[in-house]
Formats: sequence, structure tokens, C-alpha cells
Amino acid sequence: MSLLIIDTCVNCDVCEPVCPNKAISLGEQYYVIDPDLCTECVGHFDNPQCVEVCPVECIPHDPDHVETHDQLMRKYEHLMAKAAS
Repeated sequence: MSLLIIDTCVNCDVCEPVCPNKAISLGEQYYVIDPDLCTECVGHFDNPQCVEVCPVECIPHDPDHVETHDQLMRKYEHLMAKAAS
């Protein structure tokens, strides 16, 4: 399942640099997560790094992008292969 930044985000800028897949970027009003790039840090870390550093706890799972751990791992492998080429 991809993660989602909700409107309680205070744009503190701590989540974007810790994302290993560069899935987080500044949106029109607050940070957003690209579900095509978010693997919940599967393949990189045991826990999502953005959730770990978020001071306002505004990063829940995205109910519109439900994925299993295996699907997230395949997405991670695809992203790493794409980055290597």
C-alpha cells in the first residue's frame, strides 16, 4: 500500500530528503507522495522513513493504492532496475 500525505502537513521539509525512491515532492499546498514510486521503503528499510520523521503524523496508508508486501518488493526491484539502466 502506498502512503499518502494528508492536509495536516505543515511543510516542515523533513520527509522529502529521507525518501529513498524520491516519491515525495512539494505539491501545490503541501507535500505529496507519488504512488508509482512509493514502496513504503520496502527494499530499503524496515519502516517507512517519512512516517518515522514526520512530526505531525500526517502520513497514513493510501486506501486508493492498496499493495501487498510482495507487490511493493516487485515495485522496488523494478525501480532499482530502471535506475541502474
